[in-house]
Amino acid sequence: MAREQLSEPAYSWNGFAGRQDVAAALAGNVAARLTKAIDERGTALLAVSGGTTPAKFFTALSAIPIAWNKVTVTLVDERFVPASSPRSNAGLVAANLLQNAAAAAQFVPMYHEAASIETAAASDDMALKALAWPLDVVVLGMGGDGHTASFFPDADNLSDLLDPASRRIVLPVHAPSGGEPRLTLSMARIIAAGFIALHIEGEDKRTAFENAMGPGTKKPIRKVLEAAPIPVEVFWAP
Repeated sequence: MAREQLSEPAYSWNGFAGRQDVAAALAGNVAARLTKAIDERGTALLAVSGGTTPAKFFTALSAIPIAWNKVTVTLVDERFVPASSPRSNAGLVAANLLQNAAAAAQFVPMYHEAASIETAAASDDMALKALAWPLDVVVLGMGGDGHTASFFPDADNLSDLLDPASRRIVLPVHAPSGGEPRLTLSMARIIAAGFIALHIEGEDKRTAFENAMGPGTKKPIRKVLEAAPIPVEVFWAP
C-alpha cells in the first residue's frame, strides 16, 4: 500500500499549559537534535516556518548556547515579498531567531527579486542544492484550513507539492487562500528530515488538527503525516 493511502497518520501529541512552556520545550528539543547532528557529521540543517506562532519559540531557541556557527537555517516556505515586508518569514527569523547565540548561524533565505515566482523557485532550487541535505530538523506550522508549509488546499499545483517522490527542493505556489504567491519546500524534502515537529497553539488549531486527522479527510497536513516515514511530534499549548 502506498504511503499516501494510509488511513492512520503517525504522530505524538505533546501538550503544554502555556505558550511560553511549549516554546521552551520545543526549543530544547530542537537544540538537542541540532547538537546531535553536529556531533555526528559536523554540521546541522534546520528549516523553520513563519507566521505569528513561532516568535516565542525562536527567541527561546536563539538563547541556547549550541555550536550555532555550524548550523544552517532556512525556511519551510516564504511569501513572495522582500525581507523588509511585515509579512516576510525571513524578517521574522532575522528579528527573533538570528539573535543572541544563534546570530552565528548561517541563514539561507528563499525570497529574492525575480521576474516571476516560477523564476524565483527555479533559482532557489539551484541555490539550495548546495546545502547539506537532508534536513536534520524541520518545524512546521499549520493553518486553520489544514495547510502546512504552503500546501494550501486550493493550490493549483497541490499534487506536485505533495508528491513524495519529487526531486524538486523549492516549488512555486499560487493559491487564492494564500494571498500573494509563495515559495515552499516540497513535501519530499520535508518528510526526509531526521526530526519533524508541528508547532500549533490555541484551541482553534487543536480542533482543526483533530478534524484533519479524522477518517476520510484529505487536508494537506494529514497528507504530510501519512507520508512521513517517522512519527511527527506535535507541540501544542492553548
